Amino acid sequence: MPIQENYPLKAHNTFGFDVRARYYAAPATIDELKALLSTEPCRQLPKLVLGGGSNLLFRGDFEGLVIHPRFNNISHRSHGLNLLQKICVNLCNLWENKYVFVTAGAGVVWDDFVAYCVNKGWGGPENLSGIPGTVGAAPVQNIGAYGVEVKDCIERVDAIRLDTLEEMAFTKADCQFGYRDSIFKQEWKNKLLITQVTFKLALQPVLKTHYGALAEMLQQHATVGVQQVRDAVLQIRRQKLPDPTEAGNAGSFFKNPTVLRAVADQLQAQYPQLTVYPVDEQHTKIPAGWLIEQSGWKGKRTGHVGVHAAQSLVLVNYGNGSGREVLQLAEAIQQSVSDKFNIKLEMEVNVV
Repeated sequence: MPIQENYPLKAHNTFGFDVRARYYAAPATIDELKALLSTEPCRQLPKLVLGGGSNLLFRGDFEGLVIHPRFNNISHRSHGLNLLQKICVNLCNLWENKYVFVTAGAGVVWDDFVAYCVNKGWGGPENLSGIPGTVGAAPVQNIGAYGVEVKDCIERVDAIRLDTLEEMAFTKADCQFGYRDSIFKQEWKNKLLITQVTFKLALQPVLKTHYGALAEMLQQHATVGVQQVRDAVLQIRRQKLPDPTEAGNAGSFFKNPTVLRAVADQLQAQYPQLTVYPVDEQHTKIPAGWLIEQSGWKGKRTGHVGVHAAQSLVLVNYGNGSGREVLQLAEAIQQSVSDKFNIKLEMEVNVV
């Protein structure tokens, strides 16, 4: 498998930063990946696993090996993993009548995977339509949108260690999913390459349409299924988020902060128009975009980068911008929000 040197990554990050990788390789099979990782100088180099590049902020060139997996298989089965499971499940007449297990390679484009499932009428990922990136990146970030997180339908994640080449399997519990978080961003960060993900999807979908904008969009339909939900989500995303091909961006740049309910109550008393989202009895989630807008950053531009005029949660490269410029802007926004609301914004993107 060819290893390319001084490889341009501008087309591989949605910010459109003109950066390069010292080495680049795109294995299509696990055997190719193992062969790559067994060679010198790859064994000793720092490594970056690259999916769609939709959640990366490059501060400069990457002086190591970028691995861009092209595992593009999709398969499915409608029953358990072994004969004993099948027998037990059939006895209670539940499992295979309700669920289908779909396994997708890490290199599959995420929205292509969602479209594949929706076309078959399988429920689970339809609210996550239009999110850029690949299947392999989805569990790392625990991507989420419109009231759904990918953890809700993940059954298993398969990966390979970059140092020992050991093949590993993680159950949903093993993944330690949190809000835009997982074990792959913590304990196993930069140590694994996810090879495939298995999803447990509903043959009789239970739709989640309570999210405000989505619920409003779906009111025009007499009947609502997974296709209508997907269409509505795509329409909302087109209205709210800039196309990376027109203005480089990584979607939502910051996480929505979780605060004590008492803090949220105080804010709502001061700003009655503020919409909050309860997390549990003691905590509430505040929209980061609202905090940024109230701090005066919406539509503001500094040099070649800025805050999107229609969505304050999106930082934009207007052309010829750099990762360092975006990072400086992000830090300035964090400071403003902290000064005004005493709330710390956490970046959702991964800084390289």
